[in-house]
Amino acid sequence: MPIARFFRRKSLDQLVGETVVPQHQLKRVLGPIQLTAMGVGAAVGAGIFSSIGTAVAGGAEHVGAGPAIVVSFLLVAAACALAGFCYAEFAAMVPTSGSAYTYAYATLGELVAWVIGWDLILEYAVGNVAVAISWSGYFQQLLRGLNLDWPGWLGVDYRTALQAARQAAELSAAQADLSALAPDVQFAAAAWAAAPQVAGLHLVFNLPAFLIVMLLTAILVLGIRESAWFNAVMVAVKLLIIFFFLLVGAFYVQPANWTPFAPHGFRGISMGAAIIFFAYIGFDAVSTVAEETRQPQRNMPIGILASLVVCTVLYIAVAGVLTGMAPAAQLGTAEPLATAFAARGIHWAAGIVALGAVVATTSVLFVFQLGQPRILFSMARDRLLPDWAARVHPRFRTPHITTILTGVLVAGFAGVSNINEVVELCNIGTLFAFVLVAAGILILRRAEPNRPRPFRTPWVPWVPLGAIATCAWLMRELPEKTWKRFLYWLVAGLVIYFFYSFRRSRLHNSPHRNPAGRSP
Repeated sequence: MPIARFFRRKSLDQLVGETVVPQHQLKRVLGPIQLTAMGVGAAVGAGIFSSIGTAVAGGAEHVGAGPAIVVSFLLVAAACALAGFCYAEFAAMVPTSGSAYTYAYATLGELVAWVIGWDLILEYAVGNVAVAISWSGYFQQLLRGLNLDWPGWLGVDYRTALQAARQAAELSAAQADLSALAPDVQFAAAAWAAAPQVAGLHLVFNLPAFLIVMLLTAILVLGIRESAWFNAVMVAVKLLIIFFFLLVGAFYVQPANWTPFAPHGFRGISMGAAIIFFAYIGFDAVSTVAEETRQPQRNMPIGILASLVVCTVLYIAVAGVLTGMAPAAQLGTAEPLATAFAARGIHWAAGIVALGAVVATTSVLFVFQLGQPRILFSMARDRLLPDWAARVHPRFRTPHITTILTGVLVAGFAGVSNINEVVELCNIGTLFAFVLVAAGILILRRAEPNRPRPFRTPWVPWVPLGAIATCAWLMRELPEKTWKRFLYWLVAGLVIYFFYSFRRSRLHNSPHRNPAGRSP
């Protein structure tokens, strides 16, 4: 079998032409403001309300950036901006719903397109599992702040509760003080002890994480216009709460807390960058709704790049105020913004911050749940996935089957998964996608230099090469176990492709394909 058949490409004209086929046509209603709101909605979430604390203070396996976390944000912003320019060129030139999967199909061939589509599941679906679990934690924290009870055994996953129970049992056997356990471990151990049992099996399930995903799935099925309005409301609320933190917190900044600025030098800054990269995941989700955008040649670049600028400004402002309010060593908690207020004696603000975290993670969850079905929809339209996944609802004009399927799977896994197992997988999947999109710009500029480009990535080849280099550097900072899991995931995807998708491919079965592997 000729190897060239695995790298056959779809022409850009063919890709754009498929968007007007009636049975697969989506509704174009989104403008630049809605697109920017989607990018901000997807990016500003757990990264700014939670993981920034770990990046500042450090942990068991890495050192912290300290106040120099602002430099970490700038480094990651630079890496994402380089990739963002590449995304903007493709999104304007190929305004379809497949994001990096579609771009790879047009430039690198079908096999690489399949790999990137499979990889994007790590970014969207697997990442959303982590966000749903995080949302559940913030939601329960908010309830406790309102003196409302939620059964602990319905607010934690089975494995976390089991591990916590074992730690508590070991301390009890040694007659040690259980207060030595972290608060979240104490909570999980108590949940395990309180859980009802059936045939000796503890009934432990993260119900809030499950329910929020299913609720958002129902909204997404109703239509893209309704979805955009819901997201806009969520973004407006969380921006108000972030501005509240900045305005109030600025009065309690002590410049002495910014010294030493970089306690662990560039090593701490680079490790902090790898951690807070999760905060930037989302601006690329804008590209998944290109097929539902008015004037995508103009509005897609605006939405992608404007959302990246807004997020970077917010992150740096929050990081500056946060590290000025309390010493870096005190910020390594699950809710660092609330911790900073508590350190200055402003306990009444903790509830407002908790509300902001709930709203922020809701919008992140919402946009990623919007993006994943559209990638699956595009892959099914190419017959790399079953045909039923490419169906569009006759009334709502949304990819309802893949939306419901994604919702059920994400909700189910969010109910039983541990957040630490999925966050790093999401990061490496996104970085890999950025690398391939940047490589695609280099290839297409050489293969089709005269093709009209409504938006052009500046300073080619330096911007794409810079995107590849910076993303590869951030991937290098991730743990070895993350790389192993990533490789296992890719191998599983290749097995599916060679034994199922390759033979069903619409391009493979097209009577117009040519020996070069490219459809006319």
